[in-house]
Amino acid sequence: VGSASAVSLSRQIQGTGGSSAVSKCSAAEWGYIQDRFLRLLAGRRRRRRRAPLVHRGYYVRARAIDHCVQDFLLKTQSRPRTQILCLGAGFDSLYFRLKDMGLLHHTVMYEVDFPNVACQKATLIKTTKELSALVGDTGGEGLVTTTFSGEDYKLLGVDLSELSKLSTALEEAGLDNEVPTLFIAEVVLTYMENSRSDALIQWAAEHFSQACFLLYEQMHPEDPFGRVMQQHFSQLNSALHSLSQYPDCEAQQRRFFEKGWTECSVMDMNEFFTCCTPEDEQHRVQVLEPFDEYEEWHLKCSHYFVLTASKGMEPSWTPLFFGSPWLSVPPRHGPVRMAGSISASVCAIHSETSGLRRYGHHSALIKPNVILTTGGFGEEDGQHCRVRSFHVLIKHAGYWKAGYVKKENPDKRWDERLYHTVSCLSSSLALVVGGRTSPSNAALGMSWLKFPQTCNDSDPNDITVELVSLQPAAEPVALRWRHSTTEVIFKGEKYLFMYGGRSAVKPVLGDWYFLHTPEISCTAIPVEGPVPEGRHSHSACSWKGGVLIAGGLGAAEQPLGSVFFLRETECGFQWQMLETHPPLIPRYSHTAHVHDGRLLLVGGVWFHSFSVPGITVIDLMTGLCLDYTINVEHLEWPLMLHNHSSVFLPNEKELMLIGGGGNCFSFGTHLNPMPVSLSLSNILTSH
Repeated sequence: VGSASAVSLSRQIQGTGGSSAVSKCSAAEWGYIQDRFLRLLAGRRRRRRRAPLVHRGYYVRARAIDHCVQDFLLKTQSRPRTQILCLGAGFDSLYFRLKDMGLLHHTVMYEVDFPNVACQKATLIKTTKELSALVGDTGGEGLVTTTFSGEDYKLLGVDLSELSKLSTALEEAGLDNEVPTLFIAEVVLTYMENSRSDALIQWAAEHFSQACFLLYEQMHPEDPFGRVMQQHFSQLNSALHSLSQYPDCEAQQRRFFEKGWTECSVMDMNEFFTCCTPEDEQHRVQVLEPFDEYEEWHLKCSHYFVLTASKGMEPSWTPLFFGSPWLSVPPRHGPVRMAGSISASVCAIHSETSGLRRYGHHSALIKPNVILTTGGFGEEDGQHCRVRSFHVLIKHAGYWKAGYVKKENPDKRWDERLYHTVSCLSSSLALVVGGRTSPSNAALGMSWLKFPQTCNDSDPNDITVELVSLQPAAEPVALRWRHSTTEVIFKGEKYLFMYGGRSAVKPVLGDWYFLHTPEISCTAIPVEGPVPEGRHSHSACSWKGGVLIAGGLGAAEQPLGSVFFLRETECGFQWQMLETHPPLIPRYSHTAHVHDGRLLLVGGVWFHSFSVPGITVIDLMTGLCLDYTINVEHLEWPLMLHNHSSVFLPNEKELMLIGGGGNCFSFGTHLNPMPVSLSLSNILTSH
């Protein structure tokens, strides 16, 4: 790399560190992280409040680092001397927190970063009383690479990719290779060429007799979220080099074993948060701010890992453990055995109309060839916003046509609604139930959608929908979102079964109501059997006069793998749990359809980082559960199958996937740009 290019690259990498510092400061100000030193080290950087999703992301990162560092200090407290070497430390506050907590009695911390970053940090320490008082100052700046030196703190300005210079500088600064030493690399090594980061990992194993390594980085570059993540860093001119050679936990583990480390454990951040964070602390974080970006939070966590490795440590250093004492955690899933693959193709639409780039919306088949899509967050008039317009797809002469619906009597109660349900009660009438504008405002009840009995198949823009505001006695129970509303039949009468979801007051609901149509009144009908645990973002399908409930997100923000059938009995209904084999992988934010005795689960989010959910087919007679991947080679963009809607056309055995996606942490928003069609005729052929 030429010197000018190297300088430019180092500036880009330093830019990511600056952005990270601002995010950590924001997380601290909102109570996620207890750290009074972050704001002092942020210097003159402009303070900005980050989104709750970013706060959670930086919380779990900080929690993992602190967990492992404090475990190292605890396990080595009987040793006369220990060392911590923080690689690419930037403006990190770890030393000051540990010193303030009285945890560095016999530990010296070394920090290394680019020379200009180290100089800026040294200046901040010298000119900030709270910082300089903790460090003290014993000189040491006479050494070429040492920009600040205290009794137990050494700050060095060296490029990590120049290993010989790094080794010499650390030796001159007093690093002892016979003392237990913890190396920390927090989103640092991935910015280096793999040959250089590999050499550094191997050097640490070979030159230190008692060594521990703590690594926090990205993984899974090739799934939809991973592709958006990679694109983000490439646009910043800060490519993530590790991903090509070490794309997952197993590859990273092999890397460390091959470079001379004898112990190595890896967890993705979903596993860390679930297994290594006490339940009361999980709850504390979950209620700090109104939050409704579960999918993006869990996807972010499945694309970052924490790794700990050691050699020469007695006893061995193993701060990461599965199976916590406070929570029953299922073992990590191995790769899913796929029964086959289904090809996805972009749906050819004869129209200039966009409008389907959205998430949190609802699509309903209001006539055999007409799909109505309402609400959600997406693109409208060139802006990202909560979508007000209704959108229609009409299949005519084998092709789909798109258009916007004309709304009569536009109702402010409708505008900007997400995570609602739309239930068709006849060929000209549908009921909208619930939904939210923001996570702290779910005061959206019910509305009728009335549309004509017949419509012009050749002109989707000719469809008119009349909005009729409803305030039935049952409306208070509808103040929820991420719920389900499904048609059931009891003694020949039609009811809508409203189940689960969440509200502004309760993060998970487990109640249900039978709404009698058409007057929409709550009717008491006895229900027996084992009551399912509360959930939201589940799927619900009508079947045999009852309803099938599958998956969802439970009270501890854990995906559920249960399938329940609410079946009609002589005097009411009964919950019945359906056994699946192999067991259904827990998931949520999927859609579902029933066809010919089979339950189809479409997409969603699971804690299973080997792959993303495709189509799961459950035989409702035998319980056989088969997973199919979705082949996206014909798509030019990542297909995100969460927060989407889907419509099944039974005659064609065709599945239409509409919208989907969301905010990809701090990497930008990805919305599926076009509807996608899946032909399911091969997997639904009778056996």
